[in-house]
Amino acid sequence: MTDPAVSVPALRVETTPVAQFPSLLPLLDGVKPLVFIRRGDGVAGLGEALRLEFSGPDRIRDAAAAWKRIVAAATITDPVRLSGSGLIAFGAFSFADESARTSVLIVPRVILGRRDGVSWVTRIDGAADTVGATPLGAEYRLLFKPGALGPDAYRDAVATAVQRIQSDEGLSKAVIARDKVGRLPEGADLRRVLTELALGYPDTWTFAVDGLIGSSPETLVRVKRGTVSARVLAGSVGRGADAESDHAAALALATSQKDLDEHRFAVQSVLDSLRPHTPSLVASELPFTLKLPNLWHLASDVEGTLADGSTALDLVCELHPTAAVAGTPREAALAEIGSLEPFDRQRWGGPVGWVNADGDGKWAIALRSAEIAADRTITAYAGAGIVAESDPERELAETTLKFRPIVEAFG
Repeated sequence: MTDPAVSVPALRVETTPVAQFPSLLPLLDGVKPLVFIRRGDGVAGLGEALRLEFSGPDRIRDAAAAWKRIVAAATITDPVRLSGSGLIAFGAFSFADESARTSVLIVPRVILGRRDGVSWVTRIDGAADTVGATPLGAEYRLLFKPGALGPDAYRDAVATAVQRIQSDEGLSKAVIARDKVGRLPEGADLRRVLTELALGYPDTWTFAVDGLIGSSPETLVRVKRGTVSARVLAGSVGRGADAESDHAAALALATSQKDLDEHRFAVQSVLDSLRPHTPSLVASELPFTLKLPNLWHLASDVEGTLADGSTALDLVCELHPTAAVAGTPREAALAEIGSLEPFDRQRWGGPVGWVNADGDGKWAIALRSAEIAADRTITAYAGAGIVAESDPERELAETTLKFRPIVEAFG
């Protein structure tokens, strides 16, 4: 499908408003869930009407071009006209150009939506799939163990990165990740994990796309009717045990030069990527502290009006990878990641979300997530932004906090 000469299917798409879904999660396939929600609203899918796979350095650009051809050939009936109604594709892209993990766009046979008190069903090519909640499968727990980069090796990797940054080798920040691995029981119902994540972290994007599952607090890009926005997170600290210590933690984060520097690099990379597409880009003057159940983050919001008709996928292509998941400068940081991480990040840190026929969409960075392989092996990742002032022990502790959503949801 990446070859422009390849013919595309002429999809017939029909959206119908329905009675309000109390929740989308019970309606999912428990083995192969497809969903992207926040505070209960969002979109979900059943089955696959169309699956496009991409790889290599042009994977996102190829996907954007293929999607435009799919949309041009489709016949769409959509009286609902809300964000996520009509024809959409779910997507998940690998972090690295050389990743062995393929990137995908998936058009479900049936798309379920819920937003602002309105629910709908979109059927592709007259799909007759029955939509209804089914009982959850048996409870299960699994144990994550250190992967290819254990705690001691991670401290050493951070120390090496700090040394290279301090030696002025053209590197200002590098995001270094470590991994944990587990094994999913056969037939495990992933709706249980998604429910834990959605309830425990309601202000994040809870997602499942092609074996990638998680709850990300970071909006890579959102495009809606000519407006583009993003939320940048970089710099974090654990929550306090009580109100007083929690306030102290937030204050320490807001005044930490190390974290402010890390955050500044991340915001600048987003601004640099978006400016060519909008004449009116505005960012928070100062970062604010964003409270999550397990962490405080430094956060900045960016917003502008698109001037060149770029789609959400076009902008995903421009933005990935941001300094929040790679570093600064980008190429030097990617080289450092390749040198210090003894594993393929797969889709961790990559874009995950959806795009519609108008080119609008919502995309998060796949953080607080895990990848489920065909043999039911699960690999979870967590990373920290390393700058000149970074301390290996503190960065290790930060990754431990970032593992918590996934480890606890599966445990």
